[in-house]
Amino acid sequence: MKAFEYNRAASVEDAVAGAAAPGARFIAGGTNLLDLMKLQVMTPETLVDISRLPLDQVEHLVDAETRIGALVPNSDLAANPLIRQHYTVLSKALLAGASGQLRNKASTGGNLLQRTRCYYFYDPSMACNKREPGTGCSAQQGFNRILAILGTSEHCIATHPSDMAVAMRALDAVIHTLRPDGSERAIPIADFYRLPGDTPHIETVLEQGELITTITLPPPPPGVQLYRKVRDRASYAFALVSVAAVIDVQEGRIAGASLAFGGLAHMPWRDPQVEAALIGQAPSPALFDAAADALLEGARGYGHNDFKIPLARRTLAAVLRQAVEMHA
Repeated sequence: MKAFEYNRAASVEDAVAGAAAPGARFIAGGTNLLDLMKLQVMTPETLVDISRLPLDQVEHLVDAETRIGALVPNSDLAANPLIRQHYTVLSKALLAGASGQLRNKASTGGNLLQRTRCYYFYDPSMACNKREPGTGCSAQQGFNRILAILGTSEHCIATHPSDMAVAMRALDAVIHTLRPDGSERAIPIADFYRLPGDTPHIETVLEQGELITTITLPPPPPGVQLYRKVRDRASYAFALVSVAAVIDVQEGRIAGASLAFGGLAHMPWRDPQVEAALIGQAPSPALFDAAADALLEGARGYGHNDFKIPLARRTLAAVLRQAVEMHA
């Protein structure tokens, strides 16, 4: 680990001012950042500690949004009675991620900002456009079993690791930030992440020194909420395919559908064509297959991860079938 300067922020304003300089990074739980610093994959010149800022509350406003502080630990968010009751998919997704020890330390904002990564990103001896732009992507011709099949580019096929972000994508979360100039932003999660394109090292729309302060969720949606994660191990493993679903069935037809996917792309993936294929239709295996066709149009495997295409189809069908059965 390279030497760095450490500053503890006394306020939100102090934090963004301290992180405005190039080479500065925020640190809260540090569950991802510190690992990368030990490997010298990330070498910040300054760490701005925000862990003691008053951003650790969950507020549920009646008939309105739910506000989640950026420093709420993942374990606390998953166990919060309001989240468990109104946003079941989020609680389930959080509990499917990492380990109990990591969930106790990891923050809500930090979870959203995990680096999108693969094996080669961690290895400085291998070419990685995300770590060193312009050096190439070792994963495309290498071992790519858990990597992306949607939204890829010739420069990167890494997958976003967060379970929580997939659920928040299905719930239409909004990410609120403070910039060093004092202005605030409200960024829909649909606009927060970037596909790799030719700049895979730029993963979000955040500017240098911009701090996530809160995340808001709209009023609880109607319908059944489900999170299904397919992985190599029963715990502590990234998703091969995951689905966060909010499905509402009325009078034998799908009246509402919100579907987000993990393990398939560089960011939590949501395709409006998938939901449009379902809305207003009577549930059936043929309908579920049509939704999978919409999801997987343009999907591409890279050899070891070819299996993800049929796996995503089966996982989506299983989630939709379960949601319909729960309405019966």
